[in-house]
Amino acid sequence: MTTARFHHVSLSVADLTAQEAWYGSALGLTHVDERLELPEAGVRTVVLSGTTGLRVEFVQRPGSTPAAPADPFAATAVQTFTHLAIQVPDLDAEFTRLTGACGATPVSPPAPGVTEGMRYAYIADPEGNLLELIETAADAAAGAQPAPAG
Repeated sequence: MTTARFHHVSLSVADLTAQEAWYGSALGLTHVDERLELPEAGVRTVVLSGTTGLRVEFVQRPGSTPAAPADPFAATAVQTFTHLAIQVPDLDAEFTRLTGACGATPVSPPAPGVTEGMRYAYIADPEGNLLELIETAADAAAGAQPAPAG
C-alpha cells in the first residue's frame, strides 16, 4: 500500500502579485517553491510555502471569475473545494491580527467546534477565498505551534 500525504492546495486568483504578497505577510508563505508561466494558456502560477510545511499554489488566469460565498455553508453549493483550514496556536490572536493588520474580512468569529476543545473561525482573503482558522485544546494549553505538515 502506498502512503499518501498532503502536498499543496491550489487557489485560482485574479491578482497573483497581490495574493503572493498577502499570503507572505499574513501567513508567512514567503518561500517560492516554483514559479511557472504558460503564455499560450494565459496562466501564471507560483507555489509558496512557509516554515510550518503549509504549501499553497496560486494560479492566475485572465477572465476567471470569483466565487465569493456569503458564508462557509454557501460555499458548499458548488461541488469543489470550499476552504483552506489552517491550524493556529491562538485563535483569538490570529483572528484579530488577520482581520485587523492584515485586512482579511471576518466571516464568522471564533466559536466552539464540534470536537471537544476545538475552536474555529472563518475569514476571507482579499479576493474572497475562505480560510478556516482552527485551534485545538492541545495548542491552546501548550501555546504550541502546530506540527509541520507532510
